[in-house]
Amino acid sequence: MVCSHNNHQQHSHSAPSAEQQDNLMLCPQCDMLVALPPLAYGSKAVCPRCKTTLSARWDEPRKRPIGYALSALFMLVLANIFPFINMRVAGLGNEIRLIQIPEVMVAEDYASMATLFMVFVQLIPAFCMLAIILLCAKVRLPLGLKEWMARVLFQFKTWCMVEIFLAGVLVSFVKLMAYGDIGIGSSFVPYCLFCLLQVRAFQCVDRRWLWQDIEPAPRLDRPLTVGRTGMRQGVRSCACCTAILPANQVRCPRCHTNGYVRRRHSLQWTLALLVTSIMLYIPANLMPIMVTEALGNKMNSTIMAGVILLWGDGSYPVAMVIFIASIMVPSLKMLAIGWLCWDANGRKKPRADSERMHLIYEVVEFVGRWSMIDVFVIAVLSALVRMGQLMSIYPATGAVLFALVVILTMFAAMTFDPRLTWDRANETINKEPQGDGK
Repeated sequence: MVCSHNNHQQHSHSAPSAEQQDNLMLCPQCDMLVALPPLAYGSKAVCPRCKTTLSARWDEPRKRPIGYALSALFMLVLANIFPFINMRVAGLGNEIRLIQIPEVMVAEDYASMATLFMVFVQLIPAFCMLAIILLCAKVRLPLGLKEWMARVLFQFKTWCMVEIFLAGVLVSFVKLMAYGDIGIGSSFVPYCLFCLLQVRAFQCVDRRWLWQDIEPAPRLDRPLTVGRTGMRQGVRSCACCTAILPANQVRCPRCHTNGYVRRRHSLQWTLALLVTSIMLYIPANLMPIMVTEALGNKMNSTIMAGVILLWGDGSYPVAMVIFIASIMVPSLKMLAIGWLCWDANGRKKPRADSERMHLIYEVVEFVGRWSMIDVFVIAVLSALVRMGQLMSIYPATGAVLFALVVILTMFAAMTFDPRLTWDRANETINKEPQGDGK
């Protein structure tokens, strides 16, 4: 680990040269202008104010992500070809392939659930891996197509839910053990490898490096001061490609996306999405998310009823996972988003308060996706447990509503501009005006 510190403010009284500007970056989370230090292989630069990772330097920046992405795609193909999991109850058996999960849900008139599964677990991850391969391999493509793929790649990254689906499969195993024998098919291990490889492929792609490789950043003709926010200096950061642009320049000349000094109507959009998600969250918890049919008798299950049933069966860890992911996390996330909006609209505050609110924002952004675990559990159960009159499981309306709650809260976190929590804080950094190399 390498660490670089500089304990004095760096001021530029003239327009930075091309080489100097290549080392400058506005933190996307707190808007502080940071001078990136020279990075050794395997190290990263973090913002000295909010500790956000700004850039990373990887050994073999092309070969590593290409290798991981190619391997991930190969494992995804294997995972869809062969049986995934199987179940045997009272002499009756059933096995499914991954591709059959959406087919079953479409057959039960739950095309919305099938669409969510295909988009979040199959299509988006596959597209992202393909985009990484094409961009890092410098395949001859039109510049406009490369820019579009890079834009979409980093927007879709949040919506890759492969690891969440895998966690949902493991939870399903525990639930089904009470009913019969559960086994894994020959594609289960390839899917686990696909999960690990796609995560690693994303880690090895640095947004700043990738965009510099596609096209150089536009040049500024004004002086800049490290350790001050971009808004105070009349510049802004492009949210897509990290280029530093004049504050009044709406369209980025490199990635061709529109942007502003702060996201327009950020608080209004966030609050609108938050209120909508709260309105859906109430019926999502009251209505059944799953219907279990055994020997002709139908039993509706709500989220909380499933937690109580697992707890009563002695599956305490799984009951806690479902309770935390499906009850506690959405509730706390909605409270946290509301708190962030209230804080961002408040008065001037000390830096310590901004640091605390930034930590809350990072936690909200990270854990929000994991609430989808219950939706994926239902998808696996409904596809696998198809034993006719003996036993069958179907998704219910509550599952669709709950999935919408998760998606809306994710959008609410995305539309919130984290720089608003720092705008009224003391902006001067007395120490470490340069990015830390770690």
